[in-house]
Amino acid sequence: MSVIKVAILGFGTVGEGVYRTIQSHSNELAAELGKEVEVAAVLVRNKQKPRDISGNVLLTTDFEEILQLPKLDVVIECIVDKDPTFSYLKKAIQRGCHIITANKEMFAHHGNELIELAEQHQVSVGFEATVAGGIPVIQTLGQLLKINRVQRILGILNGTSNFILTEMREKRQSFAESLLRAQENGYAEADPTNDVEGYDAFYKTMILSRLAFGEEPDWRDVERVGITSITSELIEAAQNLGLRFKHIASIWKSGTRIQASVKPVLVGSEHPFYHVEGVENAVNVKSDIVGEITLQGPGAGMYPTASAIIEDLVHVCQSHVTKSNYLKTSGEDIELKSEHQREYWLVQGLVQKYGSPAITLMDEISEGIFVLKGSKKEIEQLAQRQPSVQYFSILGKGEFLVRGIEEAKAL
Repeated sequence: MSVIKVAILGFGTVGEGVYRTIQSHSNELAAELGKEVEVAAVLVRNKQKPRDISGNVLLTTDFEEILQLPKLDVVIECIVDKDPTFSYLKKAIQRGCHIITANKEMFAHHGNELIELAEQHQVSVGFEATVAGGIPVIQTLGQLLKINRVQRILGILNGTSNFILTEMREKRQSFAESLLRAQENGYAEADPTNDVEGYDAFYKTMILSRLAFGEEPDWRDVERVGITSITSELIEAAQNLGLRFKHIASIWKSGTRIQASVKPVLVGSEHPFYHVEGVENAVNVKSDIVGEITLQGPGAGMYPTASAIIEDLVHVCQSHVTKSNYLKTSGEDIELKSEHQREYWLVQGLVQKYGSPAITLMDEISEGIFVLKGSKKEIEQLAQRQPSVQYFSILGKGEFLVRGIEEAKAL
């Protein structure tokens, strides 16, 4: 039986998971591909560090040694940084290798260039693992894009932030206490900025935007808000209304523009993200034929991410290279709420009367935390006048949970 030769760049949690899975599922891979899959090389930073890697595998700190192998079919990249991974993958493509990456920051910045280069060299690019860990959202969207027109995507795309919000609610902990627990469990880095400030979810959002709509919004126009300002008091006030905080990425098309946001919002029990807890991720896709579908599952970890990479390995080895859906313009306008349409908001930090006929006080949930009804524009203007104000929209069916307040006030 012929052999598919694979190189793995990086042997951290994900890289090791890929190596172990290739070993443990060798029979399944051979049956599916009609060829054995063999790890020919692993790129590491320190060759002296003990690792359980077969002696037949080239272990090196020099990527050029990998490129000089007499046979190399697929390069799997499991490194965190943007550089030098981008240059590694360019060289791999130019060598004639399929590439697979789990690097969302690098791919958000350079995905277009890598895919265009791959098409020139008649090889494939797998990037399933860049978004939502083990959830097959990339290939699902690729299938939907063949006929369906994607209109809107919502996603819980960062397991660390979701875990912290879950812990704060369930354990009645502060943000700092929940972050420490995430770090102790290995869900958050020593410097958690990328996760808790929304950068990680932002990069994934840009990848999904390119896939669904063939273009991205201007990065400077995307509202990106992390979860660091969410307090125990806000969590409790939301819970009293039957609502939960979720850090949600949204992408939609408005006229000819693609718009996106990454921020905390409130959802009620009827929303598909209400029960997405802990480190799980979820993606909700609205398209014109199938309607709405929701994918949910583990967003990170050794084997969920390895699963996405291994599925990509099968996909790139079986694919007939054609122009990628990642560069395909799709989607149609979706009717959006006007900035003047009145919505419900949970607001904290009012220090003076909100004073606008377009804003209605629905109730004071606890000291300094209110439910207001008003347009997005008016709420934003309120926050500009009072910089201490935080405001969070209430999505979907969650609105019905606060309408009871309005009805009670009318009696």
